Amino acid sequence: MNRFYLLFSILRPSFRAQLLVGMLLVVVMGCRGQNQTANKLSADTTTVQKIDTELTFNNVDLEQADEQGRTVWKVNAAQATYSQDQQVAQVKNPTGELFQDGKPVYHIKAQEGEVHQDGKQLFLKGQIVATDPKSGLVLRGNELEWLPEKDLLIVRNQITGTHKQVQVVAQEARVFSRKQHVELQGKVVANTTDPTTQLRTEHLTWLIEEERLIADRAIAIDRYQDKKITARSTADSGEFNLKTNIATLKQNAQLALINPPVQVASNSAIWDLNTEIVTTDQPVRVVHHQEKMTMTAKQGRMDLQKQIAYLNGDVAGTGQKGQTINSQRLTWTIPTQLVEAQGNVVYRQTKPPVSFTGDKAVGKLQDESLVVSSGSGNRVVTEIIP
Repeated sequence: MNRFYLLFSILRPSFRAQLLVGMLLVVVMGCRGQNQTANKLSADTTTVQKIDTELTFNNVDLEQADEQGRTVWKVNAAQATYSQDQQVAQVKNPTGELFQDGKPVYHIKAQEGEVHQDGKQLFLKGQIVATDPKSGLVLRGNELEWLPEKDLLIVRNQITGTHKQVQVVAQEARVFSRKQHVELQGKVVANTTDPTTQLRTEHLTWLIEEERLIADRAIAIDRYQDKKITARSTADSGEFNLKTNIATLKQNAQLALINPPVQVASNSAIWDLNTEIVTTDQPVRVVHHQEKMTMTAKQGRMDLQKQIAYLNGDVAGTGQKGQTINSQRLTWTIPTQLVEAQGNVVYRQTKPPVSFTGDKAVGKLQDESLVVSSGSGNRVVTEIIP
């Protein structure tokens, strides 16, 4: 059986109840009407029972054990009102520890709470602070629920979480001590400091020991420098490795530079926030919105710091005047608009309408000033389009 202990310093039990019983006897003896006497006795007996079953204690310690005799919580409260009928103790200013497998897993404190005698639930409200001594995670909110049989700690209502690696905000946090993972739900925002990054989603799983954040639905990641956003990314799902600072974007991955306004789109992408390099082995599209230039390829790599795109496999580029370039490999230096293409290069322009075919091309596609060349005795083929 579960064991429920109450350790207290001041007891205020049923002296008033005994006095009230005496008064009831006098009333019964003095009344002549049988129906009136029965009704009065029934009503007052209910009052006696209510007083007798509610006990109030000051400076009380409540300790709960499971069927194996292992402690599931120890709570100290400034005051507790314990009802045997409801099997619940209402407590004020509770502080204490929550246990799993007989070991303390959380330190807790709150303004008030509700302790169940069966050992299945502890509920706290108001200025919640729950600390995991193992991981150092500190959760704050306005509601806490501890379900030891499910190894589940729930913190709700204006959740904030503090950890050496990340700070989080959410509507609800579900913490599993054995697995050492946290499920965050509702308007989740996670911030890291080195590098400065913000992650946003509606549902986030935090694997504390593996140092990973996993989003199974739409995710947005922003990169900051000097308190300004330098790059933004979105995807249908993804994860962030807190140890390596690498973000993996899955399905409809998009990454946008703020200055210049360049967008990278692919079905998936890996973003190393330490080196600021984005890589993808999926078909990729790079768009410079200001210059109205677009590049596509089978796969590619983007150096966000140097603002250079490295594209491989069936590369195709288009400028705002309708000029195009095709090759097997292409390097696009965005600040200078310099293009270096290699392998089966075909360059076309509309004014005048002409095309060039060779092994290599260097120049600025936007200005229609490219030099097409060939090596190993091959010639550049020039075609004037009528």
